[in-house]
Amino acid sequence: MGDVSLGRYNKNPRMRVQKAENVTKALEFITSRGVKLTNIGSEDIVDGNIKLILGMIWTLILRFTIADINEEGLSAKEGLLLWCQRKTAPYKEVDVQDFTYSWTDGLALCALIHRHRPDLLDYDSLDKADRYGNTRLAFNVAQQHLGIPQLLDVEDLCDAKPPDERSVMTYIASYFHAFSSMDQAETVSRRVEKFAELMQSVWLSKNDYERRMRELIAAINQMLQKWTETDLSSPVQSSSSDPNSDANFSPALRTYIALKDHAAEFITYKNSTKREWVMEKSDLAMLFGNIQTKLKTYGLRAYTPPDGLSQVDMDKKWTELLRAEATRSRTMNAQIGDVKETLRRKFASLANDFEQKLRDITSQISALDGPLEDQQQAIESIERNLGPLRETFGGIITADEECRLANIEENDHTVFTIEDLDFEFKLVENALMKKIKFIDNQIVSRNMTNLTPAQLEQFESTFRFFDQDETNTLSPPEMTAALASLGLVYSEGDMAQIHAELVEDYGAVTFEAFINLMVDITEDQTSPEQLRDAFRGLAGDKAFVTEMDLKLGLLPPATIDYLREAMPTTDETGLKHNGTTEAAYDYEAWLDSVFQ
Repeated sequence: MGDVSLGRYNKNPRMRVQKAENVTKALEFITSRGVKLTNIGSEDIVDGNIKLILGMIWTLILRFTIADINEEGLSAKEGLLLWCQRKTAPYKEVDVQDFTYSWTDGLALCALIHRHRPDLLDYDSLDKADRYGNTRLAFNVAQQHLGIPQLLDVEDLCDAKPPDERSVMTYIASYFHAFSSMDQAETVSRRVEKFAELMQSVWLSKNDYERRMRELIAAINQMLQKWTETDLSSPVQSSSSDPNSDANFSPALRTYIALKDHAAEFITYKNSTKREWVMEKSDLAMLFGNIQTKLKTYGLRAYTPPDGLSQVDMDKKWTELLRAEATRSRTMNAQIGDVKETLRRKFASLANDFEQKLRDITSQISALDGPLEDQQQAIESIERNLGPLRETFGGIITADEECRLANIEENDHTVFTIEDLDFEFKLVENALMKKIKFIDNQIVSRNMTNLTPAQLEQFESTFRFFDQDETNTLSPPEMTAALASLGLVYSEGDMAQIHAELVEDYGAVTFEAFINLMVDITEDQTSPEQLRDAFRGLAGDKAFVTEMDLKLGLLPPATIDYLREAMPTTDETGLKHNGTTEAAYDYEAWLDSVFQ
């Protein structure tokens, strides 16, 4: 009941007065502890008054064993009962309502033991109907393993009707104190364990924060160093494109391709690595805040990261990264712009110079004059100069391709496009070829002294008309139509033989071959009277001929078209065909104009 000494007392009392003195000293001590004793004195105890003695013992038990029990503001009996109900609530066979019959089957005692020390008995294996066995088991386990003395017999609980409430309360109070001390020890252990877990959690969080912060800062430093050491004009190491693979590409285009690869790599960095860093930076800021909040919640000292790993350090490093990004972006854009301008000026210089040369050649062709032989030499010199010009145009095509690869769509340094130059170049080539053919044909015509100028003009215009592909040669169909337009119609076999002979002699039916053929035919067969007779035959002795007459004469369509354009019309009225009056052509007047 207390650790205070009672002072001197008689340790071996023999006389009644000695015993009474000892009892009086004990009662005075009990009274000093706040226990109110009523109707009991030292003589009652010395005389062995059982009723008063038991009453006093219960008072002491109630004061020192039960009175200090407190559960949710309830004390003594009600508090102890509530504690029992809460501890046995999970056990469906147990229903503690009092300190009498609720304990008669021993299950409530076993439930209290199992709830706190499940290692001491297996509640599920109990025979719930064995009241004696369950009660006896609970008594034995409590005494042997929990240090709770067996204050009751099995029969005091199982057979009494009802069991003595005070005795049961006294015994159950021993369980409360035994398990309360255990709970207190567990509470202390749990408190230490919880604090240790908290500190370990904070320690792990700190280590995680510092490790991840170091890795992030190291990654940023590595990227900054890479950007500092990288030559933007050199190809990206990981790039699959190789601007040096095409030797025709200029250094400017190779630099452009390298810059575009670096720009693409920079965009990839922004869309992947940078975003991962942004998320990591945010996570680290949140982790740092969580650590500080946890420490503050438990009244612990705030966390100070090592040098270089604080949020302030990260903000400084992040600002450095953003500035480096802006500088790199501006540098790449500026260099790409410079390269594009170089490519624009290169193409413009080549294009403007090439177009000027084309104009000079056109002027030279137009200015040709004098003897035909001199013109022929001059035109051949111009033709030789076209060879180097073609090579120059190839360089312009390469320059235009470089501009296309560099995504250049406008060029303020020239008005000429590659299509413009190609078109003008072809015009110059075509004009040159026509001039060469013209001079050659004029030389041939000049040498034909046995033909009149009118005949030469007729034959030359006929040749030019039927030389539809402008190759200065006639194919078999073209030659057939040209001869028919002149009134010379041959069978397919004869025409094939004539064509084959000309090809054998001249290599093709050139203008010279055609003129010589017409000289032979004119000298041997053709005369103005013969042609008039031929046209009269086609016209049916009329003074004019119609398109229907020409078709009935089986002339080729090309010949008919030529004659319709060459012959003048007359006032005579032709035949009606399909309700329409056909035009009448004056072949006599036409023949008079071509023959002298």
